[in-house]
Amino acid sequence: MTDTPSTPPEATAPPPLPDRLSSDPRSPFHVAAVFEQDVGISFNGKERHDVEEYCISEGWIKVPAGKTKDRKGQPLMLKLKGTVTAFYR
Repeated sequence: MTDTPSTPPEATAPPPLPDRLSSDPRSPFHVAAVFEQDVGISFNGKERHDVEEYCISEGWIKVPAGKTKDRKGQPLMLKLKGTVTAFYR
């Protein structure tokens, strides 16, 4: 009998972060496997906790505009442009 080291599920590497990611499950840019880990977003050098969607290559994030809702009851989003960095916490 040989002892083969088994890697625990916590030691597996998380999937690479995509260039564009959305937290809305209805979006085509939503990747559920990425959200198994805690994802952080840095925008213009400061960490943001209210980001709903981002695109690193185009340099923008979408954040909710306060408590304002659209016709369908979803939060109204603002698109902010700047330097975007995504990372796992």
